[in-house]
This record gives sequence, structure tokens and C-alpha cells, in this order.
Amino acid sequence: MNFAYKKIYKIAFWASVLGLFAFIFHFGFDQSILVQQIIDGFYFVVIALGLMATFVRYFASLHLLKRNVAVFDLLSVVYSLGIFYMYLFVGEAFQTDLVLENPLWLVLAVILSFIREFSELKLNLKRIYLNPAQLFILSFLIIIFLGSLLLMLPKATHSGLSFINALFTSASAVCVTGLSVVDTGTYFTVFGQSIILVLIQIGGLGILTFASYFSYFFKGGSTYENQLTLSEMTNSQRIGGVFNTLKNIIVITATVELSAALLIYISLGDQLITNFADKSFFSIFHAISAFCNAGFSTLSNSIYQVGFRFNYPLQLVIIATFFLGSLGFPIVVNLLNYLKHVILNFFKFQSYRKRYKPWILKINSRINLITTLSLTGIAFILFFIIEYHNTLEEHSLFGKMVNALFIATTPRTAGFNSVDLNALASPTIMITFLLMWIGASPASTGGGIKTSTFAIAILNILSLAKGKNRIEVYRREIADISVKRAFATIALSLIIIGLGVMLITIFNPELKLLNIAFESFSAYSTVGLSLGITASLGTASKIVVIAIMFIGRVSMLSIMVAVFKKIKHKNYRYPSEEITIN
Repeated sequence: MNFAYKKIYKIAFWASVLGLFAFIFHFGFDQSILVQQIIDGFYFVVIALGLMATFVRYFASLHLLKRNVAVFDLLSVVYSLGIFYMYLFVGEAFQTDLVLENPLWLVLAVILSFIREFSELKLNLKRIYLNPAQLFILSFLIIIFLGSLLLMLPKATHSGLSFINALFTSASAVCVTGLSVVDTGTYFTVFGQSIILVLIQIGGLGILTFASYFSYFFKGGSTYENQLTLSEMTNSQRIGGVFNTLKNIIVITATVELSAALLIYISLGDQLITNFADKSFFSIFHAISAFCNAGFSTLSNSIYQVGFRFNYPLQLVIIATFFLGSLGFPIVVNLLNYLKHVILNFFKFQSYRKRYKPWILKINSRINLITTLSLTGIAFILFFIIEYHNTLEEHSLFGKMVNALFIATTPRTAGFNSVDLNALASPTIMITFLLMWIGASPASTGGGIKTSTFAIAILNILSLAKGKNRIEVYRREIADISVKRAFATIALSLIIIGLGVMLITIFNPELKLLNIAFESFSAYSTVGLSLGITASLGTASKIVVIAIMFIGRVSMLSIMVAVFKKIKHKNYRYPSEEITIN
């Protein structure tokens, strides 16, 4: 009997995989009416097999009813049965509207079936073959390559896309950079823009985050080896809490993105985007792009587009969204716990006061928050003063403040622009270089050397100036390994950026050095801001920028860990000697 059940599960899984290919063929290629009808019929087969597998699964294991997955399965079954009812029994008039005008309802049921069956597979992250760094890097490479193939589909663009441009766009989306060789809003169709959106979401969180958590959610457990591997990839402090970390990542992402999409939708007027579907897609696209710090926009000139540059509520929503994305998930969770602590302590609940914890806000959160707020505040004041009679001239006082805040926060890997970057004053551009290089906080959707790295470097300089041989802050001592990682990150970043600038100047000598340097810093820190040279780069320069974006996203340290074999710790130490520095 178990063999028969496994056979049904296997058939349902492979049918759902073929259903995804049918979906890609459906939306990616032009087909005749007969082929379209065959595809629609196959969708129903996939959904039916998925329903059968779900019913058999519960028939074989009634204990599944006690788990959270039962809620997902119930909603999925009700939705799928509803689709069957509407298509087969409601009538021709309704069916025409549902099938021919909006086939996404049918495709959604196929995708739900694939998620359910895929999550039942045994996810085995074998450390024997690949270490966590290699697995992390390989997952990004695979997604980038598959994304480039999808973007080359005939119906993904209006006039076709070469492989190098498709690879560049896919790498930019997966690495949440935002640099683009073609106009995202006009060159790609809605299907192509949807592919980019999916790549952004996967790149922002990581495909292994989704696959691992859903596998755990549906199967109710995971091997110790998987937990050990994932704990290294997610920087979890406890191996047993790795899936709680993944759950926090997914819940926070979904909550922020849905809230941002709703607020963006409300902030849009009816003058520019009148259609409900277009307005909804615009809101969802920019919410996901902002939270993942991708910088992609369906507007040709980003937020500087005519009709949007004076929409200050929209700009404030986008600022808040990419600011939360740049903080990092551990810090956001820590902040939520701290707010909970403050609220409970304010109302003085007796049961809570007995278990009062003084170190709710961790040292990591404090350092990154102070660094982030300090950089943002200083940049805001400087940009407001420098650009007051320049790029901010056309705005009201409130508008000047909003836009000054926008251009002070967006270089830290967000990539949106609300002013003309080519019109910025030279001091503003130089400050932008620094902000791009520093980037976002660790374990976030942003890039750069990270705020903690910059903070450790500054604290180390101050400690040396005071004659100390260790870094102390908030009654804590920073571990030596953190200091070593920080300076290794800084050195490697400058080497990669410098090498990128040198190669691009060789391949495209006609471009200005300032523009090339700006592009390289933007690519490494996955910012996406550009002074307008991206589209004019040659093939060799595009490959260089792709490499810089990829290295900036996965970090050079991760690549070196993946390449070099770890040396076992020895029980001896050589005598230490100081080296003359200055």
C-alpha cells in the first residue's frame, strides 16, 4: 500500500513540474488556439493529481490534521475545487471571463500544487559534497542562469533580448542591484517584469530559504545535517532555532511587502494609473523591489518620473520599506522584541516584571542602528544644504526634506532615485560614493561592506588612538575574529572595485573615470544607481559588472571560503612579533 501511495506522490510531483513548464510555454510563447486548449486541459490534470495526492496523504497519515500544514492544505483544496466548479459548472459566460481573460487563476492552482509536492521531497544539504558557502554560491549561479533563459522568451520582451543583456538583467535582479542595460518599464512585457520580480524576491531572500523552510513546514522536521548547514548560512546562534529564524524572515518579508504594497496603492492617484490591475502590479512590484533593496522600477526614470517626483507620500513609503529591508532580519526581530519589552514594562504587567531582561537590545543591533541612523542623519543634513538650490530647487520645503532624506538613504543599496543623478553637485556624488560603499546592515537584503564593518573600523581607529589593544563598546569587547573579518572585507572590497574600474577603463576607454568608478561602486554594493553609462557598456564591460554584482552579493569572503580548504586548528603557536606599520 505504501508503494502505491509513493507512486501517486511521484506522479503528482512530476505532473506539477510539467505544469510549470506548461505555464512557461503558455506565457512565454505564442501558440494556436488548439495548443492553448491542450495546455488548459493539462492544467486541470495537474490540479486533479495534486488533489488526489493530498487526499491520499491525509488518508495514510491522519496525524497531519494536527499540524499547521493542514490549514494550507485545506485552503489549497478549497481553492482548487472552486476552480473546478467555476470552470465546469458555472457556465460559458463566466468561463469566458475566467479562462480567456485571466488564466492566472488556473495557473495559481498549478503553482500551489507544485509547492505542495515539491516540499514533500527530502531536502538533503549534504556537507560531504558542498560546504554551506559553496551551496549558497551555487544556488545564486543556477537562479541567475535560469532567469536569463526565461528573460529571453519571446513574450518576455517586446523586441527580443540578447543573451548577454538577459544575463546582465537576471544577475542584476538576483543580486538585487537594479542596474539595467534596457528600460525595465518599456522593454519588458508584464510577463517579463513578473520574471524580474520573482528573481528579485528569490535573490533578496535566497532560494534555499524558501525551499528549506517550506520543506520543514510541510514535513514537520529536518535532519540535523540540514539544520547545521542552514544555521551557518543564516547566521543562527542556535542550531535548533534555524527554522524559527527562517520563519521570521518569511513572515517579516510578507508583512512588510504587503503593507508597503497597500500604502503605495493608496498613495497613487487615478490620473496616471487608472486600471486596478496595473495599479496593483505597480504597487506590488515597487514594494518587493524596495524591501529587497533592488532598485528596479517599471518607471523609465524611477521615482524621478514626471507625475511621481512630487508624490511625497509615495517616496516616504518607499523610504520606509527599503530602510526596513536594509536593517537586516536579526535586527528587525530584535527591535520587535525590544518594543514588546518596552510596552509590557510601560504597562507594568506583574508577570512580565518578574522575568525582566536588561539586554533586550543586543550589541549587534545597537552598533548597526547607531551607525545607520548617524550616516542617514549626517547625509540628510549635507544633501539638504548642498542640493537646496540645485536638484531640490523645484520642491517645496517639505518636498526638499523628503527628497533630501530619499537621496541620503537610497545610496545604501536601495537604488531608487527621486532626482536627476547627473545634475548632482560634486560633493554630493563623493558622499554618495561613501554611502554606497558602506551599504546596508549585515543579514539584510542590501549589499556593501556593511554598517557593522564600517563601525568596527572606526572603533578600532579610536581604540588605537587611545592606546588600547582591544575594542570595547557598551561594556562589551569586540571579538578579534570580528575585527579580522571587518578589515578583510574592507580590503577585498577595494581590490574588487579597483580591479573592476581598471578593466572597464580598458574595455571602454571612451567613458569618464568618474562614471566608471560610480558604476563599479554601485555594482559591488548592489545599489543600482548609475550616471547613465550602463546601456553603453561593451560586452566585456558588462561581464565585468556582472562579476562585480555577483561578488558584492555573495561576498568575496564567502567565495574564498568556498574555494579554499579549511585547515585544522593546531595545538601550537609561534612566537609573535610586531610588524612596522608607520
